[in-house]
Amino acid sequence: MAYQNITDSLSPQDIQEIKAALQKIQQKLPFLVTLSTEERRKLVKMGDKSLAFVNNSITAAQSNREILPATFDVDELVRDYQLANVLTELLISIKQLTEQVDDTLMAVGSEAMTGSLTVYDYVKTASKKTPGLKSVAEQLGERFKAIKGRPTKAVSGS
Repeated sequence: MAYQNITDSLSPQDIQEIKAALQKIQQKLPFLVTLSTEERRKLVKMGDKSLAFVNNSITAAQSNREILPATFDVDELVRDYQLANVLTELLISIKQLTEQVDDTLMAVGSEAMTGSLTVYDYVKTASKKTPGLKSVAEQLGERFKAIKGRPTKAVSGS
């Protein structure tokens, strides 16, 4: 769908239902973990190219259990592989949703900023002749003041 101005909203009930659905998803995935940067760095990674390797190693393990140590849990390896496949499928859907939410947020944020810049321009112009608008113009102008020597442009989206 091509982007066009977004003129929609979410009711408080819709927001609550969406949050409840997200909580329900998290409840269905109680085993999810949060890794530190260091933990992520240390882990052996399994990407798309590794799926066939893991699948083939499962076949080899199941066919040759006698060569593996008795402590090696082939069934756990199979469960890990199956869960990795399911999570990969879910992640694709979640990433698509995240991308759509992010793009929509960027679009409506841009619409809000564009409209606000228009208001700011009118307030600045009107503040020269309309009593009481000077303080409003100054308040709106705070957004564009340079931060410690770093100038910002009035048209930027920062």
